[in-house]
Amino acid sequence: MPKFTVVLPTYNEIGNLKNMVDALFALNIPDFHLLVVDDNSPDGTGQLADELAANSDGHIRVLHRQEKNGLGPAYIAGFKQAIADGADYVLQMDADFSHQPKYIPQMLDKLHAENADVVLASRYVKGGSVDQSWGVYRKLLSWWANRIYVPAILGLPVRDATGGFKLWRKETLVGIDVDRVHSNGYVFQVEMSYLAHRLGYKIAEIAIHFPDRQVGESKMSSKVAIEAATRVWQLRWQYKNLKPKDRH
Repeated sequence: MPKFTVVLPTYNEIGNLKNMVDALFALNIPDFHLLVVDDNSPDGTGQLADELAANSDGHIRVLHRQEKNGLGPAYIAGFKQAIADGADYVLQMDADFSHQPKYIPQMLDKLHAENADVVLASRYVKGGSVDQSWGVYRKLLSWWANRIYVPAILGLPVRDATGGFKLWRKETLVGIDVDRVHSNGYVFQVEMSYLAHRLGYKIAEIAIHFPDRQVGESKMSSKVAIEAATRVWQLRWQYKNLKPKDRH
């Protein structure tokens, strides 16, 4: 069976980690593995991850990083470790249950049914939705960024450009060459999808509901949002000549 690895970055997620681990393993996906990438969480998330790993019969591994330097580098480190450990499929998701594990089997089905290279779980395809607590301004800003701003600049044919719930084939991550990715925050998600598109990989989407986290604090900040808006233009020029022949 193909080896399936979830890469789960954590920073101060002690209130969510055990429940997330239980929900993921309850899916009963064959040859399922979890890689927790912890950025030296002061709340003890890393220690809890180690305890869970010790009782997982080798199905949970913890990658400890010594400092908190962002979501992008955490994912890159996780992708590289997962590939080195022999993963065939690599799924990236948040630990706060905004990305709900129940959609993972559907993502796997989509990957196979459409022979896709990556599947994006989207808030903005038909049937997708966001938390009902979102105000009008937040909804409008998110919709505009994902459906208007990023597609207009990059020509990216996905409806949720900043979405971070993705299922990758190993070959796609290798072909992208994740070492060339230097973005952080939301723009990391845009850069990964844009690289896949420019290199000619097939991107499929499924609809999801995106609830707000119930435990812990959001890592989103105005600094991250501003970086995302400005970096989109840099991505356009950085990869304007990239073609499928440039796959790693």
